[in-house]
Amino acid sequence: MKDMLEIRWHARAGQGAKTASYLLAETAMEAGKYIQAFPEYGPERTGAPMKAYTRISDKPIRIHSQIYNPDVVVVLDKTLIGKVNILEGLPSDGILIVNTTQSPKEIREQLGISDRKIYTVDATGIALETIGRPIPNTPMLGALIRVVPIISLDEVLNQFRKKFEGRFRPEVVEGNLQAIKRAYEEVKGE
Repeated sequence: MKDMLEIRWHARAGQGAKTASYLLAETAMEAGKYIQAFPEYGPERTGAPMKAYTRISDKPIRIHSQIYNPDVVVVLDKTLIGKVNILEGLPSDGILIVNTTQSPKEIREQLGISDRKIYTVDATGIALETIGRPIPNTPMLGALIRVVPIISLDEVLNQFRKKFEGRFRPEVVEGNLQAIKRAYEEVKGE
């Protein structure tokens, strides 16, 4: 990993991008990294496009702004493609992870790009099967840590359990843990 990893999350309000961004950062902090995690949204309501950001570094982070040139872009809602510029600032060697049933090749063709690494996972389908709700944030977190090994799967699972046990019913916690694991295994890339 370079000195600092910058991740931009694109989602619709209510899909859990802010929570996933924070959970990733908190897990990295527990592993001894320096972190920042914050959302960007206005007074919009559930369903409105929003962004969240995560920075992870081995050194103190002195930047205090949104992320303009992310290393990784995570798209929790495929319908945002074409509505917001998900590729803005993503370098030619950047990574794009999309929640979709489409293949990475199909997303590449849809975007009309030949560079960047593209990964896809059916996070909504996984969430419906494991949690019973179409909230793709935890599966997308699982896919992200598989594609970019910032922290281990076990560290994320332990942090999730620590943060949410007692706040949610045991079956909800277990469903989310399963969602993370499944997306970690099922993400595809090219």
